[in-house]
Amino acid sequence: MLQIRSFLDKLGGLGSAVAIRAWMSTLEYKAAFYDPAIDPVDPRNQGRKIFVFWHENILFPLYLRGRCNIVMLLSRHRDAEILSHAATYMGFDHVRGSTFGGALSALRELMRESRSLHLAITCDGPRGPRRVLAQGAVYLAAKLHLPLVPMGFGYDRPWRLRSWDQFAVPRPYSRARAVLGPEMHVPPNLDRAAIESQRVHVEQVLNRLTLEAEDDAL
Repeated sequence: MLQIRSFLDKLGGLGSAVAIRAWMSTLEYKAAFYDPAIDPVDPRNQGRKIFVFWHENILFPLYLRGRCNIVMLLSRHRDAEILSHAATYMGFDHVRGSTFGGALSALRELMRESRSLHLAITCDGPRGPRRVLAQGAVYLAAKLHLPLVPMGFGYDRPWRLRSWDQFAVPRPYSRARAVLGPEMHVPPNLDRAAIESQRVHVEQVLNRLTLEAEDDAL
């Protein structure tokens, strides 16, 4: 039974990857960078980074930045199983875990992967609240001495699923926009109050960039 389920998950991941590529290829993309050198495809890019964005917009980077030496943190929840296989087919390494499940083992694995790869985190997942930054990304940035790069994404009047994150499904042949902020450096050895202060600041920046992207897409 487990082998059959595993096979179906892999098949579902392959089908999802094919569908995402076909669907997202119809969009018109534009991106604005505070610093273009933070883009992993830019030849001036140096050093590893932690890219953070909201869970609802995962299709955007999943489609555009595969095979760019990025490892993505994905939930251990059953509903993320197919997504993990789709991410693999689309050129991403991934680590399974979250604040709610597998946090310590995921943290150790991310630390190991960060020696050679960029990290990507949907920083309000896997349960939300929507567009509220969890402390994990800030803690990881401080622990690893790596900069956070907030990424705001927006579509022209996307369809929204009835999920906790109001998952965005862009309309075919519509506009898709990205606004990528500058590197945000988190000091090491922060106490809880300082981590919370940093968390709020990064959340505010990420929400501002997301609104900018959404406004530009209209």
